[in-house]
Amino acid sequence: MTEFFMSMMPPTATAQQHKISKGRFYDPPEVKAARAKLMANLARYKPADKYTGPVRLVTKWCFTITGKHKDGEYKYTRPDTDNLQKLLKDCMTACGYWVDDALVCSEVVEKFWATIPGIYICIEAIGGKTK
Repeated sequence: MTEFFMSMMPPTATAQQHKISKGRFYDPPEVKAARAKLMANLARYKPADKYTGPVRLVTKWCFTITGKHKDGEYKYTRPDTDNLQKLLKDCMTACGYWVDDALVCSEVVEKFWATIPGIYICIEAIGGKTK
C-alpha cells in the first residue's frame, strides 16, 4: 500500500480545460502549471516499484476554507471530482506509480473544505496481485 498527504493548495485547473488551435489540442498555461505542481509533489512519494495489477485509489481533495464553511465539510462546488482525478491520474502515470492508470478499478474520490489544504492519496493493490 502507498499512502501519503501532499500539503499544498490543490490545483483547480483540470484536464478538461484543453484548448484547440489549428486542429491541435494544447494545454493552456493554467493547466500546464497545475500539471507541473502535481508532478513535483507526486515525485516525492513515488513507490519503489510500479503497480502492475488492479488497484483501489482513494483520493481526498482538501481545499482552503472560504466563506462560512467548516473544516471537514464536504465541498460541493466546482471543480468536479472526475475532472480533478483525470489530471492527477495522468500525472501519477507519468511519475511511474503504475504501468497504466487503467489499473485503477476501484476509486473513492472526495473533496472537502479544510484548514490544511492538500491531497490525501492511498493506493492499495486489490484482487490478489501486488506490485
